[in-house]
Amino acid sequence: MATFGLVHGAWHGAWCWELLIPQLERRGHSTAAMDLPCEDRNATFSDYADTVVAALGTATDVVLVGHSMAGITMPLVALKRSVRLMVFLCALVPDRVGDANASGPATHPEGAFEALVQHEDGSHSWPTFEAATRILYQDCDTRVAASAFARLRRQQTALWDSLPPLNLWPNVAKASIHCLDDRAINPSWSKWVASKRLGVESLELPGGHSPMLSRPAALADALVAVANGRFIGEQGGM
Repeated sequence: MATFGLVHGAWHGAWCWELLIPQLERRGHSTAAMDLPCEDRNATFSDYADTVVAALGTATDVVLVGHSMAGITMPLVALKRSVRLMVFLCALVPDRVGDANASGPATHPEGAFEALVQHEDGSHSWPTFEAATRILYQDCDTRVAASAFARLRRQQTALWDSLPPLNLWPNVAKASIHCLDDRAINPSWSKWVASKRLGVESLELPGGHSPMLSRPAALADALVAVANGRFIGEQGGM
């Protein structure tokens, strides 16, 4: 039995996994989800990682699942505590010192985040239900999307200023899952970065950026599949 450490992306919270958690538990696994300090202007990605480590406690056989921006946090967690597998779910992947600057597809589709409102405190947020749904929840049930939008938080951006390329990549196996119609993270980039940086074939699911809300059962099946050894890359460096 694995413990799935579920790490949310920008603007979200532990609540975004509420439909996926029972699906994983029905398949015999345990879960841990946490609220990252998205609204704290002084929080760094290292602080985010500390929050994840604290939530995992003494759990063993940990499979980390990082959605969207959480792909940046996951390797920092794996450098702080034991993790069996990192799963990049529609996720960003951090740069590493010495990486070749090979050009690939654009990370984000054009105009993906142009609707975001910038606030004086350095954060940004989604201004309307329609704007958030168009990018994040286009294939979700309307009630699910509305519930998600009501709980979105402001996301501070200062933490990017303190993120140098990683000097060390954790000696942990890697997997990637992306969605065919993702409007936040370019699916072509997800496939490219999985191959070039992670050394894996990315597993493709239908739908948009938030499969934990739009198709939790299918995502649970995919996560269990990678936890059982499919679509997993070599341990060590990218």
